[in-house]
Amino acid sequence: MFSYFIDDELSLVLLQKKDAPVIYQLIDKNRSHLREWLPWVDSTKSVEDSVTVIQMWLQSFANEDGFSTGISYKGEIVGIIGFHKICQRNRSSSIGYWLSKDAQGKGIMTRACRALIEIGFREYDLHRIEIRCGEENHKSRLIPERLGFKQEGIIKDGEWLYNRFHNLVIYGLTKDQYQAIDSK
Repeated sequence: MFSYFIDDELSLVLLQKKDAPVIYQLIDKNRSHLREWLPWVDSTKSVEDSVTVIQMWLQSFANEDGFSTGISYKGEIVGIIGFHKICQRNRSSSIGYWLSKDAQGKGIMTRACRALIEIGFREYDLHRIEIRCGEENHKSRLIPERLGFKQEGIIKDGEWLYNRFHNLVIYGLTKDQYQAIDSK
């Protein structure tokens, strides 16, 4: 099983079908918190829905065109982070993430993102990584801003989310920018 050690508290783990009940319970417990910014929450209605998405993530990992991992904090899954579709031709991808409400404010997502960025640039030889956040999702926007991503633009009405459109902020980081930050 793929596992990436970050520090004594934190690691990224490739989820298996057996993890579906844990993922579903985490989503269900955080439903109102996650629903504010994520379009798939209402369609996650059962453990079987979590099995389906984990199988999709495993297939993406096997195809080497993306993957999602559980964020394990002190041995407990507290969220998800991963690369959406990896474009081999352009050597680029985008990061998606979510974290349980109880796990926020501990630097978990910043550390997990930093690790995923390192994997992307060093292991997958990506040239560019992008993160898109809801314009009004200030907590999520802090992550790329802390990690040296540059705001590249705003997609007006870029996402339909629960009966209204939301603007999306696009953040980008190239390998050269990352190496300049990493060398400081």
